[in-house]
Amino acid sequence: MNGLGLLSALWLTPLIGALVVVVLPSGARRAARPLALTASLVVLGVAVALAVGFDPGGQTHQFVESRPWIPAFGASYTLGLDGIALVLVLLTAALMPLLLLAGWHDVAASDSRRAQAYPALMLATQGLALVAFTSLDVLLFYVAFEAMLIPLYFLIGGFGRSDSSGADRTAAAVRFLIYNLLGGLVMLVAVIGLYVLTARAGLGDAGTDGGSIGAGTFDYRLITAAVADGRLEITTGVALLMFAAFTLAFAIKAPLWPFHTWLPGAAVAATPASAVLMMAVVDKVGTFAMLRYSLPLFPDAAATAAPVLVTLAVISIVYGGVMAIAQTDLLRLIAYASISHFGFIVLGIFARTEQSAAGSALYMVNHGVATAALFLVAGFLVHRHRIREIGYYGGVQQVAPVMAGTFLIAGLATLSLPGLAPFVSEFLVFIGTFGPYPVAAVLATSTFVLAAVYILWTYQRVMGGPPAPGLARTPDLDARELVVVIPLVVALIVLGFYPQPALDVIEPAVAHTVALVGGTR
Repeated sequence: MNGLGLLSALWLTPLIGALVVVVLPSGARRAARPLALTASLVVLGVAVALAVGFDPGGQTHQFVESRPWIPAFGASYTLGLDGIALVLVLLTAALMPLLLLAGWHDVAASDSRRAQAYPALMLATQGLALVAFTSLDVLLFYVAFEAMLIPLYFLIGGFGRSDSSGADRTAAAVRFLIYNLLGGLVMLVAVIGLYVLTARAGLGDAGTDGGSIGAGTFDYRLITAAVADGRLEITTGVALLMFAAFTLAFAIKAPLWPFHTWLPGAAVAATPASAVLMMAVVDKVGTFAMLRYSLPLFPDAAATAAPVLVTLAVISIVYGGVMAIAQTDLLRLIAYASISHFGFIVLGIFARTEQSAAGSALYMVNHGVATAALFLVAGFLVHRHRIREIGYYGGVQQVAPVMAGTFLIAGLATLSLPGLAPFVSEFLVFIGTFGPYPVAAVLATSTFVLAAVYILWTYQRVMGGPPAPGLARTPDLDARELVVVIPLVVALIVLGFYPQPALDVIEPAVAHTVALVGGTR
């Protein structure tokens, strides 16, 4: 299909919305937030239209759009949607209106340019993430993968918090940018190397999306097909190096231990809304790319390196849980818990079975919903008192029962209580991992105990008991905050009891990916 369609509208809408918000004249700056919210709702409408029109039993990639981009280099503007990308697109589109509402008062609605920049940067980050999820051109994906760092850097460094506890927003933003840029630069070397290999194999001659005679190609579909049928042969050593370069960039973004150290500081320094955007959406680009690129492009190297990645994933699971227990900062605790959950996602991906990969893809969605609910409710509480230390709180359930109740539901989802969304995906990861890596699966079960400790102990200290001094007048969730939290809680319950619609979409794409890498069921 040539021309611009729904996928182009999907990512262009937030970017155009961001541009409109930025150029508003001084007299109309108070309209910045409503305009940004309107743009996000339009994106959600487009995502819903894509979901309605998507055929789980149809072609692997649907709604394909393709136009020449840089013909001399075999690069094209090619977008397409498979089941894994679809559920992440829906997550990204559904979260953004809630995040804009959650951060409605993060910047005062005044004549300051900051009131325009904040929602515009949020929309820009969303638009670039949507390009990354839907790109079928490796170079286009790389551009979006790197470009999304810029608006997120300014969201952390320009609108985050600096205080005496050490959560300095400038340092956190610089650390975030350096880590991710370093991974991206290493990946760029591998992207160039991949192009050279496709040129030597003559794959550019077969391209219909702008490849020139004798050139290579960046077309993901052509490259994976050539890898699968042996037309693109990569020596073992080169394949391992290229796999390592791609996966390093994705592991930093994910983040996977030991490349995780930028996340806790960035999550604490950012506003709650931008921190959720980072952990629930942007970081998912890393785990999505492991499934989309690391495995199908380099299947033999992935099989060789899988035990190492599985080991790092188990370390992330245990390390994140232990560090969460040790935290005295409420928001930092949730950030370390998120590292543990990302370990589960990576574990399922590199177990390379259909069940584990399906569980990982579903976990990306469920983690995004659960982390958004928990982090935003905690952020609402912290915003009321300007203090993140757990020891300051106590007895919140007596003065703000709705806040305490939603925090408990989100916390129970985080520890994968049966009946709430993360349990299903975690269970699938365990089932799929136990066959090829039984020791790793058994060690990963320690998360049940660790998560119970850090969630229930935190709830007891923050919400239980008599109200602590200064908390007696803590207001409960207001109407705007309820509009943010209630859809997330409903999604946790619905996906917990009835995940099959999501799995019906995910499983064909997962089966295709696992078949490409020689995985098992």
